[in-house]
Amino acid sequence: MPPSENQPSEAAPDDRLHRALDTLWRLVVTTVSSCLRHRVTGLAAEAAFFAVLSVPPLIFALAGAIGYVTDQFSPAQVTDVRAALIDLSRRALTETAVNRIIIPTLDDVLRGGRFDVISLGFVLALWSGSRALNVFVDTITIMHGLGGHRGIIKTRALSFGLYVLAMVTGVLSIPLVVAGPGLVDDWLPPSFDFVLHFYWPVVVVICVCFLATLYHVSVPVRTNWSFNLPGATFSLVVWVLGSYVLRAILTVTAADSKSIYGPLAAPIAVLIWLYLVSIAVLIGAAVNAAFDTVFPQTTTTTARLTRSVD
Repeated sequence: MPPSENQPSEAAPDDRLHRALDTLWRLVVTTVSSCLRHRVTGLAAEAAFFAVLSVPPLIFALAGAIGYVTDQFSPAQVTDVRAALIDLSRRALTETAVNRIIIPTLDDVLRGGRFDVISLGFVLALWSGSRALNVFVDTITIMHGLGGHRGIIKTRALSFGLYVLAMVTGVLSIPLVVAGPGLVDDWLPPSFDFVLHFYWPVVVVICVCFLATLYHVSVPVRTNWSFNLPGATFSLVVWVLGSYVLRAILTVTAADSKSIYGPLAAPIAVLIWLYLVSIAVLIGAAVNAAFDTVFPQTTTTTARLTRSVD
């Protein structure tokens, strides 16, 4: 066979590889450009701050509800829970704050449910937590070139709904992540050992589906849900790797620390972790926006053209 007949078949794989690398490069450049243009690091700090701000009122709301269920447990169990909560508080707060605020409040709610504490706590948690989600919704909308397409009231209502969804997802996934398959194996009967093979896949699927849903509903026009999977997957990978690196750093630097800043270590660690989570979510949004630029969807393209004409 003449060499000229071999050239097209040999050149085709090279052309496909070149196009694939060119597409990958365009995605990387577009993602980085979007992150720099929209101040991802600053917005992640804002989201992390409001997320941390929602934790104390949420804890107080849950503490206010303890009194309604203490009758279902023995006095010894209630005492153990009280001691554990006080010990946990001493790791994050000063001794004065624990003695003057935490212990009296805890004793008060353990004697009976406090509906006022529950109501106020959940309202404050809902406001501050939804404010963090509002940062994500606004940024995702702007990254897709559709800023201002959805009204302020609709955006705020969507943020409230997403915060509630995030709480439900957290209730399902966080205990699974914290417990791990080893602890769950101790609870399950031997006949259910096969469930452990699906343990981490289920956790990953729950997290990816929540992130993809967050990206999907944040875009103010109807899009294909599956188009958000690249950003959701990338965000989860960054989140896991960042959490692993943060844990390693904290283990090395703060394990045996006797610094006077010890009471601040736990809140600072939580804030840094939430900052990493926020950055991962926003970078994932930038990845999806880059895919929408390189492989444009009809609905988003039409919406952007309509806005440019207006």
